[in-house]
Amino acid sequence: MDIKNEVLYRVYGLLFGIFLPISVVLLYKTIYISAWEGQKWRDEGAAAYIKSRPVEAERGNIMADDGSLLATSIPYYNLYFDAVAPSERAFMANLDTLAQCLATHIMNDKTVGGVREELLTWRRDSSRFEPIKLRASYTTKEFIQSFPLFNQGQFRGGLIVQRNSERKRPFGIAARRTIGYVRDGAVPVGLEGYFDEVLGGTKGSQMMLALDKANDIWIPLDDLTKVEPKSGDDIVTTIDVNLQDIVENELYKSVNFHDAEWGTAVLMEVKTGAVKAIANLGRIEYDEEIKWYESYNFAVGRAIEPGSTFKLATIMALLEDGYVDLNDTIDIERGQTTFYEEKMEDSSPFSYQIDSTSVKRAFEISSNVGMAKLVNQCYGEKNKKNNEQAATHFIERLKGFNLHIPTGVEIGGEANPYIKEAYSEEDQWSGTTLPWMSIGYELRMSPLQLLNLYNTVANDGVMVKPHLVTEIQRYGKTTERFPPVILNKRIASKETISKAQELLEAVVANGTAYKLKSKRFNFAGKTGTAQVNYRRSAKGTRVGGYQASFAGYFPAENPVYSCIVVINKPRRNGIYGSEVAGPVFKRIAEKCYTSKLELHNPINDRPLKILASEDLPVKSIGDKQDMAYLLDYLDLEHFGNPGTELTVLELEGDSLMLSQRSMPEDRVPNVIGLGLRDALHVLENKGLKVKVDGFGKVVRQSLRVGTKIQGQEILLTLR
Repeated sequence: MDIKNEVLYRVYGLLFGIFLPISVVLLYKTIYISAWEGQKWRDEGAAAYIKSRPVEAERGNIMADDGSLLATSIPYYNLYFDAVAPSERAFMANLDTLAQCLATHIMNDKTVGGVREELLTWRRDSSRFEPIKLRASYTTKEFIQSFPLFNQGQFRGGLIVQRNSERKRPFGIAARRTIGYVRDGAVPVGLEGYFDEVLGGTKGSQMMLALDKANDIWIPLDDLTKVEPKSGDDIVTTIDVNLQDIVENELYKSVNFHDAEWGTAVLMEVKTGAVKAIANLGRIEYDEEIKWYESYNFAVGRAIEPGSTFKLATIMALLEDGYVDLNDTIDIERGQTTFYEEKMEDSSPFSYQIDSTSVKRAFEISSNVGMAKLVNQCYGEKNKKNNEQAATHFIERLKGFNLHIPTGVEIGGEANPYIKEAYSEEDQWSGTTLPWMSIGYELRMSPLQLLNLYNTVANDGVMVKPHLVTEIQRYGKTTERFPPVILNKRIASKETISKAQELLEAVVANGTAYKLKSKRFNFAGKTGTAQVNYRRSAKGTRVGGYQASFAGYFPAENPVYSCIVVINKPRRNGIYGSEVAGPVFKRIAEKCYTSKLELHNPINDRPLKILASEDLPVKSIGDKQDMAYLLDYLDLEHFGNPGTELTVLELEGDSLMLSQRSMPEDRVPNVIGLGLRDALHVLENKGLKVKVDGFGKVVRQSLRVGTKIQGQEILLTLR
């Protein structure tokens, strides 16, 4: 027994000797951590689940020139239930009525009992983020917040409200690519991207609790350090929604009719450079169906070989340097010539019967041979001793028209124009470069950049910057304005600009666009047909398609708008600018003319016509009271007081007399001469069924006067 106790004492002593130091160390560590390092670990633990997170600001609006919304943020709300937040007493007290409200108004696919069981399950499982209603409107959110328990707020009632917003474009695809977007992981596009800092506002911050860090689920906490976000400002654009609708619809009709690859059209205000409409439609094949969508901003971002529309720059350079005059003669060789064994042909049938013609006529019929020979003679062969200097002078002249630099329009991704440097190996300059540049090849520019040249000619040589935004607003008040900017006060002499205007008007009057003439007003412009995806070889040129274009302005005498239309790769119903792009320009111009009063000359802006006679009004028939009132209003003295409801105005000598016009009770009366209102009143009161053809006064009636009335149908012809 003693031996056993002795062994136990030794074991206990050994254990005590081991665990006592350990206990002392653990006690020391516990006191040290809680007393000295406690706050540090508490802070780190809280930081893992509670931290300040950014709060997105409400994005500003993008508006049309009249204040119509082109892009706006529509708020929506996601509502969740934190089943742990309410006290047990509050939860049970409101359980039945909350289930009744949710089943009746929100969870319509479940019974009241089913909703009640689901709420109890969430409570039992300590669920903290169960969806109640997603993408709810503000009205629905307010309604749900009035439910029992939920009306006690987030921390006592458990209703979590997350505010989100969705960018909406009320006008659909209208100018969609120009308006643009800002998305995570994507390059910002259009006005949304260019003005992102203005529209985006300033983010706020709020302390939030992580419910599920793996799924990035956080709920806001009520905290005094919350910083409210600052909403973004609004931008007012130059876009006119009515003109945008016209341009968009006409472009759609054309690309669809011609089965094109893509198309673009831009309408710009001549004096200010304000872009009033811009449309871009690209072809998309979806489920074997062809659709058109604003997938790319071709007008701004696509640099293309312009083709014959570039001949305006060519002829202006020749005129400005004094090398040619419009009446000079040029041999166009019946539309065919050769430059360094490269064959050049005219596409216009006007050229095939002509050997020589005037410079003006060569431009009117868009002769490739004529323009190329003029440039080659004046800037090439004529200056053989110093070809490089002469060609450089031509290039510098083009740069003087600002054709080598972007316009600076407020959209990211504007294409850089490309004009070769004379005799540059890097640019692969060759003997054929100069003549082909003269007709719009071996150089590139965007449709907007080319339109700016035409706009400048319409503006008497003053080049203004194309722009899309006029001002920035905050809560309806203007904070910054963007007035028109002049890029070049005069790109050429008055004489050159005047002759360029004459040429563009002549193209429509007598040239390639003569079929497009409008009976309502005059416009000026230039057709263009360019080969695309071509390859030149010894066997000839292999063409992968065509590009039709038309650029110009209207009205020709006092230009208000300039416009360019480009249709790429039309597959049917024509390929030439005059038959593909030109009709679009004409329809746009005519509809703008109809809708915009500033395009019309004032009615009183001409001498008044001398009236053919000053006869008094006679033989007018109508209601007696209406007739008397009208004569009194015109201060015309008249006599007579007929006893019938209708009266006839007659002239007796120098006096106006009101005579009676009787109507038989049961017979078809004579209503010839009556206006429609009076004729309907008389005939329908007698039981006749009236049909009408035309406008004005009755000139013919189908039933003979005096026919017995039996509810017949009578046709009145009005003129």
